Amino acid sequence: MSTPSPSLAPVRFSDLGVPRVLCAALEHAGITTAFPIQAVALPDCLAGRDVCGRAPTGAGKTLAFGLAILSRIAASPRGGRRGRRHPAALVLVPTRELAAQIEEVLVPLAAAIGARVTSIYGGVGYAKQQAALRGGIDVLVACPGRLTDLVERGSVDLSHVDVVVVDEADRMADMGFLPAVRRLVDRTCSSRQTLLFSATLDGPVDKLIRDYQRDPARHAVEPTGADCGNVLHHFWRVEANDRVAVTTDAVTAGGPAVVFCRTKRGADRLSDRLARSGLASAAIHGNRSQSQRERALGAFRAGRLDVLVATDVAARGIHVDAVPLVVHFDPPADATDYVHRSGRTGRAGADGTVVSLVGSEHLGATKLIQRRLGLPSGVSSPDAPSLGLLGAAGRARSGAVRVKSTAAGGVSVKGARAPTGDRGARPVRSSQHRRRQASRG
Repeated sequence: MSTPSPSLAPVRFSDLGVPRVLCAALEHAGITTAFPIQAVALPDCLAGRDVCGRAPTGAGKTLAFGLAILSRIAASPRGGRRGRRHPAALVLVPTRELAAQIEEVLVPLAAAIGARVTSIYGGVGYAKQQAALRGGIDVLVACPGRLTDLVERGSVDLSHVDVVVVDEADRMADMGFLPAVRRLVDRTCSSRQTLLFSATLDGPVDKLIRDYQRDPARHAVEPTGADCGNVLHHFWRVEANDRVAVTTDAVTAGGPAVVFCRTKRGADRLSDRLARSGLASAAIHGNRSQSQRERALGAFRAGRLDVLVATDVAARGIHVDAVPLVVHFDPPADATDYVHRSGRTGRAGADGTVVSLVGSEHLGATKLIQRRLGLPSGVSSPDAPSLGLLGAAGRARSGAVRVKSTAAGGVSVKGARAPTGDRGARPVRSSQHRRRQASRG
């Protein structure tokens, strides 16, 4: 049985049982009251129970499990021990960006009790991470792949870990990490406390809960209306030769945008072609180094890029609010990938637009995705009027499918209308392509 979101009366961390020294550190950072997931989950976490929490990205899960871990360390006989040879707590996450983000949140709080936090992930050299492990840490935040490598090299021993957190477990499952997660958790103390947080709790995540948690306290927090924006979903009939031109037009009309490709090489190639069209563009994928990925994300967040071209795997590490446009340049493999990609827009209460470029060979797969997600079927033409409606001013009068984003980054139909055009719409050329053709004639 899940505990639903509490009423929105402010709750102070001291009322939840968080130690005074950590409350003071929170207040110093300007944090005085708990988010809903923190208010419902922290008492059970602090009591030592296994906890299973369902909440969307951005709901405040990091402090929910972070304060539980640090409170436990502070209450131990020796407290936070600088120079601890083996970590006492392990936080497993799916992406490098999330690992770095959690470390950034926890480090100042850990400093208040003399504890050390470090993150390890792939895409960077081993030497610095191994040195941090040798120097002693209390809390280890890690991606499964790199941690597995370091365990096999003998650089870290997990047998003293008595608190394990599996964060964004649904994304772990999507990315194929759950077997590695299981092997790593098996190396920790058998009497450990296990905390699991995820946007969804079904399928393989539910099996993980049943196999690794003992009578967990279950808590669910739904997003409020302020958390979810309206998202418009366009499905445009565009053949391969016209996709770059249509993408350029779409980004010019409604960007900045995150644009998805299936392959790393395709992402690089598209980024170069968009740059030649006059758009500031960068690609992000698994072959990019961590510093390259961070620079690209930083430039996009700062508004210095018009387009961030991403592959599916890299996309799961993108946490940027207020992205107005997502373009599926290459079609997603299935409805799940469509949901994850499209979830980059409509975040933190902002509205957004999703454009799918559908070639002749993709019509059947697109229809299946639309049916699976409850979206009206059909494709329309990316003509000049529909491109003009991508801008924020045109959203209210658009004929595209309007839906409400959900906790899982998904979609649910809300007053939707079928797109203009019909299922048999013939492939069209972009307005930019037509202008170029006219100038040549």
